[in-house]
Amino acid sequence: MNRSIMALSAVAALVPAWPAGAQQARVEQLDEIVVQGEAARRPGSGATGIVANDGFVPKTSRTATKTETPVAETPQTVNTVTQKQLEERRPQSLTEALGYTPGVRTGGYGFDPRFDSFTIRGVDITYTGVFRDGLRNFNSPSGLFRMEPYGFESISILKGPASSLYGASASVGIIDAISKRPTETRFGEVEIQGGSFNRRQINFDLGGPANQAGTVLYRITGLLRESNTSLPGVPDDRLFIAPAITFKPNENTKLTILGEYMDSKTGGSTAYDNNYGSFRLRDGTVIFPTVGAKRTILFNPAYNDFTQKQGRIGYEFEHKFSDTVSVHQNLRVSTLSTDEKFGTTTYAGRVKEDLDAISTDTYLKMLLRTGPISHTVLTGLDIGRASYGSRIGYNFASISDPALPEPTKQRQTLIGAYVQDEVKMGPWRLLLSGRHDWLSSTYTVPGTAPSKQDEGAFTGRAGLSYVTDFGLTPYVSYGTSFNPNPGTVLNGGVAKPTKGETAEAGVKYAVPGYNAFINASVFWLKQKDGIVYTVIDAVNRQTQLDFESRGFEIDATTSLGNGVSLQASYAYTDTEITKLSPDTVGNQINSVPKHAFSVWAGYDIATGPLRGLGLGAGVRYTGANFGDDYNRLIIRNSATAYVDARLTYDFEKLDPKLKGFSAQVNAQNLLDKVDQVCTAGYCYFNQGRKVLASLRYRW
Repeated sequence: MNRSIMALSAVAALVPAWPAGAQQARVEQLDEIVVQGEAARRPGSGATGIVANDGFVPKTSRTATKTETPVAETPQTVNTVTQKQLEERRPQSLTEALGYTPGVRTGGYGFDPRFDSFTIRGVDITYTGVFRDGLRNFNSPSGLFRMEPYGFESISILKGPASSLYGASASVGIIDAISKRPTETRFGEVEIQGGSFNRRQINFDLGGPANQAGTVLYRITGLLRESNTSLPGVPDDRLFIAPAITFKPNENTKLTILGEYMDSKTGGSTAYDNNYGSFRLRDGTVIFPTVGAKRTILFNPAYNDFTQKQGRIGYEFEHKFSDTVSVHQNLRVSTLSTDEKFGTTTYAGRVKEDLDAISTDTYLKMLLRTGPISHTVLTGLDIGRASYGSRIGYNFASISDPALPEPTKQRQTLIGAYVQDEVKMGPWRLLLSGRHDWLSSTYTVPGTAPSKQDEGAFTGRAGLSYVTDFGLTPYVSYGTSFNPNPGTVLNGGVAKPTKGETAEAGVKYAVPGYNAFINASVFWLKQKDGIVYTVIDAVNRQTQLDFESRGFEIDATTSLGNGVSLQASYAYTDTEITKLSPDTVGNQINSVPKHAFSVWAGYDIATGPLRGLGLGAGVRYTGANFGDDYNRLIIRNSATAYVDARLTYDFEKLDPKLKGFSAQVNAQNLLDKVDQVCTAGYCYFNQGRKVLASLRYRW
């Protein structure tokens, strides 16, 4: 990448007043009223029928039901990171993109660019709850498919059990990243970026009809980046390209092919030296958990590389046999290869993993009516198969590549059959779904007999909502979950499947006459044999626990015609360990704050001498929480608040000849607040202030 980009620096703040959104016209200097919707700001979405948003406000999402049910009528919490939110905040990872989502804990491992990690309502879903376009992302211990937010149309976060529709998954829900798709409107954009840590990046996004009849559509999205980070020897380099093509011979048939390739490089370790001290359990056992992180890094920058190559290709097929019957099939083949090198001043380690997976989901959708009652019925079958090999080696003689042994291998096959019925009778909405899953897994360690696991379970979901004429929709829901776990646990033995149940009650409010939406809910969940990590003798060990989580969430979004957009949320999460060890029963789950809130506000000035200027600012607050399951005060995480900001300018408002040109500056952690954060008994540091400047041309 041979380019040089000067990074700009600015602080964005909210203006004290929000004037009405009148824009001065260029013809005869007359004033015209402009409604600043999402369509006026960017090309039309290629994900029509899959997701629909208006500015910050979610409208429909297939994630909750695999149908076009409005979010306001879905009897379950559905949060959405819309395209407008992505463009305003400019996240550089999936973790950053979820920073303003209620009930989602990010940053539990400090700054670590290797992986995206998060919890929902106290449950870690990093490995089991991340989906792409409705299909599961299979992962291996050191191989997690990385996500590029520039390739997203939006992100849907489904709270509550999703097993009855998506199979083996966490009891708290899933995160579904929706890819950009071809559009019927021709468009294009190129963008250069620069910023903190010598960041240099170029983006492009092109698409539209490929033929005169408009029956073939295309889109190609990509970026190239070179960047350092706040840690020495830890880059954040990336090559990303995502082509897509849609064949639409008629109104009843559509086939979309989605592809992606990513080549990324970062550091093999981001660990800090931790102070250790003895700690005695109630039974007299002495362990050595951390008591705090030093600023001294443990890794050797001269031997600290993590390269990952990944690719996927698949399709989405839809065909309507009639107005009441249609068939849908999604398929994706994916592959991933990682090479992780890490070392200290005395030894070197290396991990190489290869993962191949195929996922497919086929379902029949039928619209039925029995008297005054209408039904939307889905019957489907999905199949997923993944295999990975892992090789780990150490060299204690020198800082050089160690010899790698024969790989440890695992194969996993998941098959699920499901049925769902969405019932409408007047203002009532009833959602019923059930599913049976079959799991077959083989885990092989060189020199030992294969360990086999065969599991099966039935999961279900029921929800009821009442849609009023004045925008208010109360709802209740209940569901169960089933999630098999690979590998072994502390003290030996194969990990048991995780089972859970969740109940939720809430109310949704689509404010009449305004583009505004509010969702408030209370929830309770119980999980048995959940997987957690704890540090024993300075080593991460996998253990299983039972726990309960209960809480309250509220989320409000609006985008108004006067240029104002707002998102605000609060989450209260109370977790309790019910089975782990005598020293932990009754304690809170580590790194899960009881209180968290966030707010982001944006204002695009449409009139007056400052028209064309856009301002935005946000605050992310994470309450105090414990750094281990023993709930020791010595590694308790203090409450933290981070300030983000943006400043944009549309050059067309300065000169019509500059139509399509715009500039933007984003700052994360504007106040440069760097705190220690401890998770599972080990402590890290967060990243400091990061500034990103962009110059974009759209046509």
